[in-house]
Amino acid sequence: MKSSFKKNTSTKKVKLKKGDLVQVIAGSDKKKTGEIIAIIHKTSKVIVQGINFKVKHKRPQQEGETGEITKFEAPIHSSNVMLFSEQNNIASRFSVVINDKGQKIRQLKKTGEFIK
Repeated sequence: MKSSFKKNTSTKKVKLKKGDLVQVIAGSDKKKTGEIIAIIHKTSKVIVQGINFKVKHKRPQQEGETGEITKFEAPIHSSNVMLFSEQNNIASRFSVVINDKGQKIRQLKKTGEFIK
């Protein structure tokens, strides 16, 4: 007999790109800014440089070896970050505009600034 429960696999498309400057808008790192290092499309999460640090303790495996404490950036959901304008020092939503050459360019809604 098959199970009637479905695993939640629905994900929204992450519209941010690697290298974007973003500001965290929710959570313990609220108002901090950083650059996107990686995007995990399956879970709609992003890894931002210098944001959401976690600590992992590693036990020594062999005799004479010492344990380690490593810090790393954990993923944060893409809905908790927003594109950031360094010139105007403001976070904003964005729209996609088509330029003269027919290329799609992202434009910040609050400032009108174009993002590469």
